[in-house]
Amino acid sequence: MSLVGNLEDLGLGDILQIVSLSRKSGVLVLASRNREGTIVFLNGQVIRATSSVSRDNLGDLLVRQGVVDLETLKNALMLQKQSQPPPRLGIILSENFGIPKDGIDKIVKETIENIVYSFFGWTEGTFSFELGEPEELAATQLNPLQFMLDQGLNPQWLAMEGSRIFDEKRHRGESLELPSERPMVDMEALLREVDNAAGVAVVTSDSAPGGSGLQPVQIYLVDDDVFTGEFLGRLLQELGYQVMTFSEAEATLEALERAVDEGENPVVVIDLIMPRMDGAGILGGMEVLEQVHGRYPDLRALLMSDHAHPDAERHVHALGLPAILAKPKKSDVRDEAGRNALQSLAQAIDSLLREEPAQGSYNFGADLLKELGEDSGAATTISAQGSAGLRQLKGMLQELSHPALGGGIILLVLRFASEFVNRAVMFLVQDEQIVGLGQFGIEIAEVLADARVRQTCIPTTEESIFLGALRQKVPMVVPFGTSDWDNYLSQQLGGKAPREVFLGPILSEGKVVAIIYGDNLPQGQPFGDTEPLEIFLSQAGLAMEKALLERRLRGRNDD
Repeated sequence: MSLVGNLEDLGLGDILQIVSLSRKSGVLVLASRNREGTIVFLNGQVIRATSSVSRDNLGDLLVRQGVVDLETLKNALMLQKQSQPPPRLGIILSENFGIPKDGIDKIVKETIENIVYSFFGWTEGTFSFELGEPEELAATQLNPLQFMLDQGLNPQWLAMEGSRIFDEKRHRGESLELPSERPMVDMEALLREVDNAAGVAVVTSDSAPGGSGLQPVQIYLVDDDVFTGEFLGRLLQELGYQVMTFSEAEATLEALERAVDEGENPVVVIDLIMPRMDGAGILGGMEVLEQVHGRYPDLRALLMSDHAHPDAERHVHALGLPAILAKPKKSDVRDEAGRNALQSLAQAIDSLLREEPAQGSYNFGADLLKELGEDSGAATTISAQGSAGLRQLKGMLQELSHPALGGGIILLVLRFASEFVNRAVMFLVQDEQIVGLGQFGIEIAEVLADARVRQTCIPTTEESIFLGALRQKVPMVVPFGTSDWDNYLSQQLGGKAPREVFLGPILSEGKVVAIIYGDNLPQGQPFGDTEPLEIFLSQAGLAMEKALLERRLRGRNDD
């Protein structure tokens, strides 16, 4: 299950209820007015919550409330640093220093509750829920001072209590926002002291990553895929960097402004393919890069992407920046090959940061607009088809945000596919068969073409051109097959077999629910750049999940 949408359409209380009933594990990311929050679920229970508004950490709260003194906290952090894998801070304090576990859990529980309750005041913005495995969530150790519970909190209780508190405070004219108090304990300084005491060498200007002379170099990692960002952040921490992860551009820029004001110079590592700040485009990473360099030209920035994008690569190369780094797709992160790819990515980032930064500055503004084809009066290096595809994708994604339920999403997919192929057929994947649903471009009598498509039925267990896309769950261009079912398909679509076909599966809740077939008959010209179509198909699957969940929710409300 993957769930994305607007908080205006589906409130936090409803989202908590849905995740609780499904007993899923994953991370819910909220973004509203330059604020970012996360709620982590383990088997449907809330085990962790963070907010960009709050500067609290567990160590500071324990000292502030008199549960531990500063020396005990420092010794506990030292033990945590020396343990592999490092246990959570509360466990060390309980088992090694006799601090009552109930007292620690009480503070953690109250803090998580207050963070979640504050999110009920975020009545506008966006949300996304990404599925994750329980063992991955339980093992997350990106922040040694994070708030996490072994026994999670019931989301349905949080939903009811949060709604009650929100209504009461709204009636009294009070805000649910968390107080932004400066911590009593300088935890960053304390952690540096622990590193030095543990025998971590102080890095000099000759050996520090990026040649900054500071220990450790700070990285702001920007990736809308939460799990990939956390895994990559952990790998970079193992290489000696201090990492902060962000999944939303506005929160990144706000944190970056605070950091620069305090005299820090973080390196910014940005995912290329992510939503733009207005929600309309897909190259949000380039937008972040433009904002970062425009405001802070002396900061170093790197781009990474799980989609090959030759035009963006040429643009980055022309600016004298390092090549866009390859990262694994989020669907591959959990297997061994994906983890190896992430390890290689972390090492590539490390190698680049150890090099001397290139001199000079670059102005991304007008050039980026030209590159994306958004300045009609300027020259562009993008091919006509690629530029048109990106411009069309921007508008189609806006339409996809508010499609008519039922066939609306399917019709949008067919309409966008007409920009890339001469003929297309949308198939639904039901049980063990693929059934035709709609088409365009089939050169037989119009009524007969629609009827013929709806009569087309191909088993998923038999050899056909669809098998590879159904099993791998990724778009692909393949030669037209020669099996009996491939011959049947060509007869159903007019009697002529194309040389190659485009197959684009649409995924919902991890399963292929539909697949679009495209070819370029009768001319038979080769396919151009289909990347915008592939991205649109992935977003169409998310839109289908949202529509399905909203219908389920309305059904429960009607009951």
